[in-house]
Amino acid sequence: MAVETGPARQRERTGQVPAGTGWPDEIRRRVHRHVEDVVRRRCAEHVHSMVGAEFLSGVLADFVARGKYLRSMFGYLGWRSAAPDSPGALDAFAGLELLHAFALLQDDVMDGSLLRRGRPTVHVQLAAWHREQGLSGSAQRFGESGAVLLGDLCLVWAEQAMRESGLPAAVLDRGWPRYDAMRSELAVGQFADLVNDARRVPDLDEVMDVLRRKSGNYTVRRPLELGAAMAGADEELLALLGDYGTMIGEAFQMRDDVLGVFGTDATGKSAGDDLTERKATSLVVLARELADPAARSRLDAVLLGSDEDGPVDVAAARALIESTGARRRIDELITTRVQGALRLVDGAVADGRLGDDVAGVLRSMAVRCADRIS
Repeated sequence: MAVETGPARQRERTGQVPAGTGWPDEIRRRVHRHVEDVVRRRCAEHVHSMVGAEFLSGVLADFVARGKYLRSMFGYLGWRSAAPDSPGALDAFAGLELLHAFALLQDDVMDGSLLRRGRPTVHVQLAAWHREQGLSGSAQRFGESGAVLLGDLCLVWAEQAMRESGLPAAVLDRGWPRYDAMRSELAVGQFADLVNDARRVPDLDEVMDVLRRKSGNYTVRRPLELGAAMAGADEELLALLGDYGTMIGEAFQMRDDVLGVFGTDATGKSAGDDLTERKATSLVVLARELADPAARSRLDAVLLGSDEDGPVDVAAARALIESTGARRRIDELITTRVQGALRLVDGAVADGRLGDDVAGVLRSMAVRCADRIS
Protein backbone atom coordinates (compact mmCIF):
# COMPACT_ATOMS: atom_id res chain seq x y z
CA MET A 1 0.00 0.00 0.00
CA ALA A 2 1.40 3.40 -0.95
CA VAL A 3 2.26 5.75 1.92
CA GLU A 4 1.28 9.39 1.40
CA THR A 5 4.16 11.76 2.06
CA GLY A 6 5.05 15.40 1.54
CA PRO A 7 2.46 18.22 1.37
CA ALA A 8 -0.51 15.85 1.09
CA ARG A 9 0.50 14.02 4.26
CA GLN A 10 1.11 17.34 6.00
CA ARG A 11 -2.43 18.47 5.13
CA GLU A 12 -3.79 15.26 6.65
CA ARG A 13 -1.99 15.99 9.93
CA THR A 14 -2.88 19.69 10.17
CA GLY A 15 -6.31 19.65 8.57
CA GLN A 16 -5.31 22.50 6.27
CA VAL A 17 -7.03 22.94 2.94
CA PRO A 18 -4.78 24.49 0.31
CA ALA A 19 -6.05 26.93 -2.28
CA GLY A 20 -6.12 25.73 -5.85
CA THR A 21 -8.13 23.80 -8.39
CA GLY A 22 -8.57 20.83 -6.06
CA TRP A 23 -10.16 22.91 -3.32
CA PRO A 24 -13.78 21.69 -3.66
CA ASP A 25 -12.82 18.01 -3.69
CA GLU A 26 -10.49 18.42 -0.72
CA ILE A 27 -13.14 20.28 1.25
CA ARG A 28 -15.74 17.64 0.44
CA ARG A 29 -13.44 14.91 1.71
CA ARG A 30 -12.73 16.79 4.93
CA VAL A 31 -16.38 17.62 5.54
CA HIS A 32 -17.43 14.05 4.79
CA ARG A 33 -14.99 12.67 7.34
CA HIS A 34 -16.02 15.18 9.99
CA VAL A 35 -19.78 14.76 9.53
CA GLU A 36 -19.39 10.99 9.51
CA ASP A 37 -17.46 11.22 12.77
CA VAL A 38 -20.04 13.56 14.35
CA VAL A 39 -22.93 11.24 13.47
CA ARG A 40 -21.06 8.18 14.70
CA ARG A 41 -20.21 9.80 18.04
CA ARG A 42 -23.65 11.31 18.59
CA CYS A 43 -25.41 8.06 17.75
CA ALA A 44 -23.12 6.18 20.13
CA GLU A 45 -24.00 8.75 22.80
CA HIS A 46 -27.75 9.08 22.29
CA VAL A 47 -29.12 6.26 20.11
CA HIS A 48 -27.19 3.23 21.37
CA SER A 49 -29.77 2.12 23.97
CA MET A 50 -32.76 2.16 21.61
CA VAL A 51 -34.31 -0.87 19.97
CA GLY A 52 -32.98 -0.87 16.41
CA ALA A 53 -30.09 1.45 17.33
CA GLU A 54 -27.69 -0.11 14.82
CA PHE A 55 -30.24 0.16 12.02
CA LEU A 56 -31.15 3.77 12.84
CA SER A 57 -27.51 4.82 13.12
CA GLY A 58 -26.73 3.18 9.80
CA VAL A 59 -29.66 4.86 8.02
CA LEU A 60 -28.65 8.27 9.32
CA ALA A 61 -24.94 7.84 8.61
CA ASP A 62 -25.69 6.70 5.06
CA PHE A 63 -28.05 9.61 4.46
CA VAL A 64 -25.65 12.37 5.49
CA ALA A 65 -22.76 10.74 3.60
CA ARG A 66 -24.36 11.19 0.17
CA GLY A 67 -24.81 14.96 0.01
CA LYS A 68 -23.36 17.48 -2.44
CA TYR A 69 -21.75 19.41 0.45
CA LEU A 70 -22.55 22.76 -1.14
CA ARG A 71 -23.50 24.63 2.02
CA SER A 72 -20.31 23.73 3.86
CA MET A 73 -18.35 24.68 0.76
CA PHE A 74 -19.95 28.11 0.52
CA GLY A 75 -19.61 28.67 4.27
CA TYR A 76 -15.91 27.94 4.04
CA LEU A 77 -15.53 30.13 0.94
CA GLY A 78 -17.12 32.99 2.86
CA TRP A 79 -14.56 32.45 5.62
CA ARG A 80 -11.64 32.26 3.19
CA SER A 81 -12.73 35.50 1.54
CA ALA A 82 -11.63 37.37 4.68
CA ALA A 83 -9.45 35.00 6.73
CA PRO A 84 -6.75 32.34 6.25
CA ASP A 85 -7.36 28.62 6.29
CA SER A 86 -8.69 27.26 9.56
CA PRO A 87 -9.45 23.59 10.29
CA GLY A 88 -11.78 24.76 13.06
CA ALA A 89 -13.74 26.91 10.64
CA LEU A 90 -14.13 24.02 8.23
CA ASP A 91 -15.38 21.79 11.04
CA ALA A 92 -17.88 24.49 12.02
CA PHE A 93 -19.26 24.79 8.50
CA ALA A 94 -19.42 21.01 8.20
CA GLY A 95 -22.31 21.35 10.63
CA LEU A 96 -24.31 22.98 7.85
CA GLU A 97 -24.57 19.53 6.26
CA LEU A 98 -26.41 18.30 9.34
CA LEU A 99 -28.72 21.30 9.12
CA HIS A 100 -29.36 20.35 5.50
CA ALA A 101 -30.04 16.74 6.52
CA PHE A 102 -32.66 18.03 8.97
CA ALA A 103 -34.33 20.03 6.20
CA LEU A 104 -34.33 17.16 3.70
CA LEU A 105 -35.62 14.55 6.13
CA GLN A 106 -38.63 16.67 6.99
CA ASP A 107 -39.12 17.95 3.43
CA ASP A 108 -39.37 14.37 2.16
CA VAL A 109 -42.06 13.62 4.73
CA MET A 110 -44.05 16.72 3.77
CA ASP A 111 -43.75 15.94 0.06
CA GLY A 112 -44.34 12.22 0.44
CA SER A 113 -41.18 11.59 -1.60
CA LEU A 114 -40.11 8.00 -2.24
CA LEU A 115 -36.50 8.57 -3.34
CA ARG A 116 -33.71 10.86 -2.18
CA ARG A 117 -30.08 10.73 -3.26
CA GLY A 118 -30.70 7.57 -5.22
CA ARG A 119 -32.10 5.57 -2.29
CA PRO A 120 -35.50 5.14 -0.65
CA THR A 121 -36.21 8.14 1.56
CA VAL A 122 -35.59 7.71 5.27
CA HIS A 123 -39.27 7.60 6.18
CA VAL A 124 -39.75 4.85 3.59
CA GLN A 125 -36.82 2.88 5.04
CA LEU A 126 -38.18 3.27 8.57
CA ALA A 127 -41.63 2.12 7.47
CA ALA A 128 -40.10 -0.97 5.85
CA TRP A 129 -38.17 -1.73 9.05
CA HIS A 130 -41.38 -1.38 11.07
CA ARG A 131 -43.05 -4.00 8.88
CA GLU A 132 -40.03 -6.34 8.99
CA GLN A 133 -40.00 -6.20 12.79
CA GLY A 134 -43.69 -6.98 12.98
CA LEU A 135 -44.41 -3.89 15.07
CA SER A 136 -47.98 -2.83 15.74
CA GLY A 137 -49.64 0.28 14.34
CA SER A 138 -49.24 2.05 11.03
CA ALA A 139 -45.85 1.48 9.37
CA GLN A 140 -46.28 4.62 7.29
CA ARG A 141 -47.04 6.74 10.31
CA PHE A 142 -44.08 5.24 12.16
CA GLY A 143 -41.75 5.98 9.26
CA GLU A 144 -42.86 9.58 8.93
CA SER A 145 -42.69 10.25 12.65
CA GLY A 146 -39.28 8.61 12.92
CA ALA A 147 -37.84 10.64 10.05
CA VAL A 148 -39.06 13.88 11.66
CA LEU A 149 -37.38 12.92 14.92
CA LEU A 150 -34.11 11.96 13.21
CA GLY A 151 -34.27 15.35 11.50
CA ASP A 152 -34.63 16.99 14.91
CA LEU A 153 -31.49 15.21 16.07
CA CYS A 154 -29.60 16.53 13.04
CA LEU A 155 -30.80 20.06 13.82
CA VAL A 156 -29.42 19.81 17.36
CA TRP A 157 -26.16 18.22 16.23
CA ALA A 158 -25.65 20.90 13.56
CA GLU A 159 -25.47 23.67 16.15
CA GLN A 160 -23.41 21.47 18.44
CA ALA A 161 -20.86 21.02 15.63
CA MET A 162 -20.54 24.79 15.39
CA ARG A 163 -20.11 25.24 19.14
CA GLU A 164 -17.56 22.45 19.43
CA SER A 165 -15.49 23.41 16.38
CA GLY A 166 -12.77 25.00 18.49
CA LEU A 167 -13.34 28.49 17.09
CA PRO A 168 -13.12 31.29 19.68
CA ALA A 169 -16.39 32.43 21.23
CA ALA A 170 -15.96 35.91 19.72
CA VAL A 171 -15.82 34.38 16.24
CA LEU A 172 -18.90 32.26 16.84
CA ASP A 173 -20.75 35.23 18.29
CA ARG A 174 -20.36 37.05 14.98
CA GLY A 175 -22.12 34.15 13.30
CA TRP A 176 -24.99 33.21 15.60
CA PRO A 177 -27.40 35.99 14.52
CA ARG A 178 -26.97 35.01 10.87
CA TYR A 179 -27.20 31.31 11.68
CA ASP A 180 -30.47 31.87 13.56
CA ALA A 181 -31.85 34.02 10.74
CA MET A 182 -30.95 31.37 8.16
CA ARG A 183 -32.77 28.64 10.11
CA SER A 184 -35.84 30.81 10.58
CA GLU A 185 -35.87 31.81 6.92
CA LEU A 186 -35.65 28.14 5.93
CA ALA A 187 -38.65 27.19 8.08
CA VAL A 188 -40.76 30.14 6.94
CA GLY A 189 -39.90 29.41 3.31
CA GLN A 190 -40.92 25.79 3.76
CA PHE A 191 -44.24 26.86 5.26
CA ALA A 192 -44.83 29.29 2.38
CA ASP A 193 -44.17 26.41 -0.01
CA LEU A 194 -46.84 24.37 1.76
CA VAL A 195 -49.28 27.25 1.38
CA ASN A 196 -48.49 27.52 -2.33
CA ASP A 197 -49.21 23.81 -2.75
CA ALA A 198 -52.51 24.04 -0.87
CA ARG A 199 -54.33 26.91 -2.61
CA ARG A 200 -54.69 28.53 -6.02
CA VAL A 201 -51.75 28.35 -8.39
CA PRO A 202 -49.27 31.07 -7.30
CA ASP A 203 -47.75 33.54 -9.73
CA LEU A 204 -44.07 33.50 -10.64
CA ASP A 205 -43.14 36.32 -8.24
CA GLU A 206 -44.59 34.36 -5.32
CA VAL A 207 -42.76 31.20 -6.37
CA MET A 208 -39.46 33.05 -6.74
CA ASP A 209 -39.88 34.55 -3.27
CA VAL A 210 -40.32 31.07 -1.77
CA LEU A 211 -37.46 29.78 -3.93
CA ARG A 212 -35.09 32.36 -2.46
CA ARG A 213 -36.11 31.82 1.15
CA LYS A 214 -36.51 28.06 1.18
CA SER A 215 -33.57 27.03 -0.96
CA GLY A 216 -31.63 29.68 -2.85
CA ASN A 217 -30.56 31.82 0.10
CA TYR A 218 -30.07 28.86 2.37
CA THR A 219 -27.90 27.02 -0.16
CA VAL A 220 -25.55 29.80 -1.23
CA ARG A 221 -26.12 33.31 0.10
CA ARG A 222 -26.58 32.67 3.81
CA PRO A 223 -23.66 30.21 4.15
CA LEU A 224 -21.39 32.67 2.32
CA GLU A 225 -22.49 35.54 4.55
CA LEU A 226 -22.20 33.39 7.66
CA GLY A 227 -18.64 32.39 6.86
CA ALA A 228 -17.57 35.90 5.91
CA ALA A 229 -19.17 37.45 9.01
CA MET A 230 -17.44 34.94 11.29
CA ALA A 231 -14.15 35.77 9.56
CA GLY A 232 -14.66 39.49 10.25
CA ALA A 233 -15.43 40.65 6.69
CA ASP A 234 -16.42 44.28 6.18
CA GLU A 235 -19.86 45.33 4.97
CA GLU A 236 -18.68 45.87 1.40
CA LEU A 237 -17.44 42.30 1.08
CA LEU A 238 -20.55 40.95 2.80
CA ALA A 239 -22.73 42.81 0.30
CA LEU A 240 -20.71 41.48 -2.62
CA LEU A 241 -20.98 37.89 -1.43
CA GLY A 242 -24.67 38.40 -0.70
CA ASP A 243 -25.33 39.57 -4.26
CA TYR A 244 -23.33 36.67 -5.70
CA GLY A 245 -25.17 34.27 -3.40
CA THR A 246 -28.58 35.55 -4.38
CA MET A 247 -27.91 35.06 -8.08
CA ILE A 248 -26.28 31.64 -7.78
CA GLY A 249 -28.83 30.48 -5.22
CA GLU A 250 -31.64 31.32 -7.62
CA ALA A 251 -29.80 29.65 -10.50
CA PHE A 252 -29.29 26.54 -8.37
CA GLN A 253 -32.95 26.24 -7.45
CA MET A 254 -34.22 26.97 -10.96
CA ARG A 255 -31.94 24.20 -12.25
CA ASP A 256 -33.39 21.96 -9.53
CA ASP A 257 -36.87 22.82 -10.80
CA VAL A 258 -35.86 21.87 -14.35
CA LEU A 259 -34.48 18.56 -13.08
CA GLY A 260 -37.66 18.00 -11.08
CA VAL A 261 -39.58 17.87 -14.37
CA PHE A 262 -37.10 16.75 -17.03
CA GLY A 263 -34.52 14.91 -14.93
CA THR A 264 -34.03 11.15 -14.94
CA ASP A 265 -33.65 8.71 -12.06
CA ALA A 266 -29.94 9.63 -12.16
CA THR A 267 -30.86 12.78 -10.22
CA GLY A 268 -31.41 10.59 -7.16
CA LYS A 269 -35.16 11.26 -7.15
CA SER A 270 -38.00 9.70 -9.11
CA ALA A 271 -38.16 10.99 -12.69
CA GLY A 272 -40.71 13.78 -13.02
CA ASP A 273 -41.01 13.97 -9.23
CA ASP A 274 -42.28 17.56 -9.16
CA LEU A 275 -45.02 16.69 -11.64
CA THR A 276 -46.25 13.62 -9.80
CA GLU A 277 -46.29 15.66 -6.57
CA ARG A 278 -48.12 18.51 -8.39
CA LYS A 279 -45.59 21.07 -7.13
CA ALA A 280 -45.90 24.68 -8.26
CA THR A 281 -42.22 25.20 -9.12
CA SER A 282 -40.67 28.06 -11.07
CA LEU A 283 -40.64 26.05 -14.31
CA VAL A 284 -44.23 24.85 -14.05
CA VAL A 285 -45.62 28.25 -13.05
CA LEU A 286 -43.64 30.01 -15.78
CA ALA A 287 -45.01 27.50 -18.29
CA ARG A 288 -48.50 28.34 -17.12
CA GLU A 289 -47.88 32.08 -17.54
CA LEU A 290 -46.46 31.58 -21.05
CA ALA A 291 -49.14 29.11 -22.16
CA ASP A 292 -52.16 29.87 -24.31
CA PRO A 293 -55.55 29.44 -22.60
CA ALA A 294 -55.98 25.81 -23.65
CA ALA A 295 -52.53 24.78 -22.47
CA ARG A 296 -52.97 26.78 -19.25
CA SER A 297 -56.16 24.89 -18.51
CA ARG A 298 -54.35 21.58 -18.97
CA LEU A 299 -51.53 22.69 -16.67
CA ASP A 300 -54.07 23.76 -14.05
CA ALA A 301 -55.55 20.27 -14.21
CA VAL A 302 -52.10 18.89 -13.31
CA LEU A 303 -51.41 21.39 -10.52
CA LEU A 304 -54.86 21.45 -8.95
CA GLY A 305 -55.76 17.81 -9.48
CA SER A 306 -55.65 15.12 -6.82
CA ASP A 307 -54.73 11.46 -6.57
CA GLU A 308 -58.42 10.65 -6.98
CA ASP A 309 -58.12 11.95 -10.57
CA GLY A 310 -55.47 9.33 -11.29
CA PRO A 311 -51.69 9.67 -11.60
CA VAL A 312 -50.15 12.52 -13.55
CA ASP A 313 -49.19 11.65 -17.14
CA VAL A 314 -45.56 12.76 -16.80
CA ALA A 315 -44.70 12.43 -20.50
CA ALA A 316 -47.70 14.50 -21.57
CA ALA A 317 -47.03 17.15 -18.92
CA ARG A 318 -43.39 17.40 -19.99
CA ALA A 319 -44.38 17.86 -23.61
CA LEU A 320 -46.90 20.53 -22.63
CA ILE A 321 -44.34 22.47 -20.60
CA GLU A 322 -41.77 22.18 -23.38
CA SER A 323 -44.27 23.54 -25.91
CA THR A 324 -44.70 26.79 -23.96
CA GLY A 325 -41.00 27.66 -24.21
CA ALA A 326 -40.70 27.75 -20.42
CA ARG A 327 -37.72 25.41 -20.30
CA ARG A 328 -35.77 27.59 -22.71
CA ARG A 329 -36.75 30.72 -20.79
CA ILE A 330 -35.65 29.22 -17.45
CA ASP A 331 -32.30 28.31 -19.02
CA GLU A 332 -31.94 31.95 -20.12
CA LEU A 333 -32.73 33.19 -16.60
CA ILE A 334 -30.16 30.80 -15.14
CA THR A 335 -27.51 31.96 -17.61
CA THR A 336 -28.22 35.61 -16.84
CA ARG A 337 -27.73 35.04 -13.14
CA VAL A 338 -24.52 33.08 -13.57
CA GLN A 339 -23.07 35.72 -15.87
CA GLY A 340 -23.98 38.44 -13.39
CA ALA A 341 -22.32 36.54 -10.54
CA LEU A 342 -19.17 35.96 -12.58
CA ARG A 343 -18.97 39.67 -13.39
CA LEU A 344 -19.20 40.44 -9.68
CA VAL A 345 -16.32 38.08 -8.93
CA ASP A 346 -14.17 39.48 -11.74
CA GLY A 347 -14.78 43.02 -10.53
CA ALA A 348 -13.92 42.07 -6.95
CA VAL A 349 -10.61 40.56 -8.07
CA ALA A 350 -9.80 43.61 -10.15
CA ASP A 351 -10.26 46.00 -7.25
CA GLY A 352 -8.57 43.76 -4.70
CA ARG A 353 -11.60 42.73 -2.63
CA LEU A 354 -11.16 39.01 -3.45
CA GLY A 355 -8.03 36.94 -3.89
CA ASP A 356 -7.51 34.88 -7.03
CA ASP A 357 -7.77 31.57 -5.13
CA VAL A 358 -11.20 32.24 -3.61
CA ALA A 359 -12.42 33.87 -6.81
CA GLY A 360 -11.45 30.83 -8.84
CA VAL A 361 -13.51 28.52 -6.65
CA LEU A 362 -16.46 30.93 -6.63
CA ARG A 363 -16.39 30.88 -10.44
CA SER A 364 -16.28 27.08 -10.62
CA MET A 365 -19.03 26.73 -8.01
CA ALA A 366 -21.26 29.13 -9.95
CA VAL A 367 -21.03 26.93 -13.03
CA ARG A 368 -21.39 23.74 -11.00
CA CYS A 369 -24.60 24.94 -9.36
CA ALA A 370 -26.15 26.03 -12.64
CA ASP A 371 -25.11 23.20 -14.96
CA ARG A 372 -25.50 20.20 -12.69
CA ILE A 373 -27.44 17.13 -13.83
CA SER A 374 -28.33 15.82 -10.37
